Amino acid sequence: MKIVGVGCGPGMLTGAAIQAIQSAHLIVGSDRALDLVRDVLPPHAEIREIDDYKALRTLPDSAVILSTGDPMISGLGYLGGEIIPGISSVQLGAAKTGVTLTNLFLITAHGRDHDQAVADCCEMIAARRKVCIIADPAFPVRTLGQKLTEVDPKAEIIICENLGYPDEQITKGTARNPPAVQGGMFILFVINHGKS
Repeated sequence: MKIVGVGCGPGMLTGAAIQAIQSAHLIVGSDRALDLVRDVLPPHAEIREIDDYKALRTLPDSAVILSTGDPMISGLGYLGGEIIPGISSVQLGAAKTGVTLTNLFLITAHGRDHDQAVADCCEMIAARRKVCIIADPAFPVRTLGQKLTEVDPKAEIIICENLGYPDEQITKGTARNPPAVQGGMFILFVINHGKS
């Protein structure tokens, strides 16, 4: 099977992703992933929305499975097969904010233990690393700010919401005065003393 990254927003399909999608006979993806590739879906292909992620391993080897962003960053890359990377929110957020990916520590907090993500972030900031957190709507940005003030009160927090979409928004703050989240789809960067 092929795991194809469709990017984190509209218009971010790579040439390799388009080629894999257009040559497929079975394409499976979430509603959001299918929406991102709607313009390039071939008329001959069977299209299925994912209703059981555990069943993905039972698909035929010829199947193309769509993964939002990049399959290897909180995506479906764990399924194996041929992986075609996509443009992730991490890559796009770094490009939009000027935060380099060198020495960046990536934390996935989407649907995971938020307290552990906050603790890991504080540990990395204390070690002078930059951090990117892939968050979910319930991620406690204010709690992160409070904990960061014990490590680096001047740490910069940058929230990137709805990256790649028309309502994209980037807001900046500090550990002492963290930016507020407006929506549910966001990542955030945390940087020592505003240095990137």
